[in-house]
Amino acid sequence: MSALLSVAGLTAGYGGVPIIEDVNLDVAEHEIAVIIGPNGAGKSTLVKTVFALTSRSSGAVTFSGRDISGLRTAQLVPLGISMVPQSRNVFPTLTVDENLDVGTYAAPPGDKDAVRESVLSLFPDLRDKLAQPAGELSGGQRQMVAMGRALMSEPKLLLLDEPTAGLSPAYLEIIFDLLLNIRKRGVTILMVEQNAKQALRIADTGHVLVGGKNFVSGTGETLLADDSVRRSFLGGASA
Repeated sequence: MSALLSVAGLTAGYGGVPIIEDVNLDVAEHEIAVIIGPNGAGKSTLVKTVFALTSRSSGAVTFSGRDISGLRTAQLVPLGISMVPQSRNVFPTLTVDENLDVGTYAAPPGDKDAVRESVLSLFPDLRDKLAQPAGELSGGQRQMVAMGRALMSEPKLLLLDEPTAGLSPAYLEIIFDLLLNIRKRGVTILMVEQNAKQALRIADTGHVLVGGKNFVSGTGETLLADDSVRRSFLGGASA
């Protein structure tokens, strides 16, 4: 598989202070790639930099063979990149249906009704809540709304920052199952995830960051079996 997204020598941060330094990774088309590591490792900064939400000092980001390093977030969505942030990822006073509609503003799909139906087929729990304000939903349901909104622009690449943060164990499993279904529909996923063991079980590839730098990369299966990764990031137990 060819690389849909390539990050090469990326250094970025906030206010001139680097959080990630010389980070490299490739994400192949139609795969789930997971970024794990300790708190403060720069995982969220990495995906935010790909989506032009942080200040890049050096390095390059390439998407579908095009250098997108200097583009703004609003320019990335029409190219086929969407992101779901960890917090404040829904408009709480808007209905579920209105939240989904917001996802079409930056990159209107050719047939909005068909895309909306496709999204609702992924998230059937939302069908009877379309007229309900998103702020009244459970955490797991709000995450579905946020992911559904991101998919309304028909992205090639979906960036997710801690999609299971704060969710119950039941919803955690639901979200991971949904990610597999999203990949089956041809969407590539790059996600940051603290539930490292569960994430690696569904991942095609995994990337471990430590101190803002690359530590190790490999297939999800390989990292689950790696003693150093298991001891440091997976609780030490056998996967």
